[in-house]
Amino acid sequence: MSFFIPNALAAEGGTAAAAQPGGGLDFMILIAIMFAVMYFMIIRPQSKRAKEHKRLLEALSKGDEVVTNGGIVGKVTAVGDNFVQVEVSEGVEVKLQKQAVTSVLPKGTIKGL
Repeated sequence: MSFFIPNALAAEGGTAAAAQPGGGLDFMILIAIMFAVMYFMIIRPQSKRAKEHKRLLEALSKGDEVVTNGGIVGKVTAVGDNFVQVEVSEGVEVKLQKQAVTSVLPKGTIKGL
């Protein structure tokens, strides 16, 4: 029954303050700030990484030394539209999806391994 006490004080002219209208604008500003934080912290960096990866895959050519998602290191021997053929050892070639290529290594890196 204590939840009726503030109403009784307000009705009698007590010291309880009435609720202020207009909280909707504050809520909209809070939502806008949260969207801006999400955009700059999550969405924008992820889209930049996706664009960089797409450029990397478009620039793949025969002779490039690459690393795949699985950690396989090899030299590209053939490039197709969706697949790449990678030589991981002498006479051993693996056909992979282009999306599996994570990065391109500097020339001569494989010889140092």
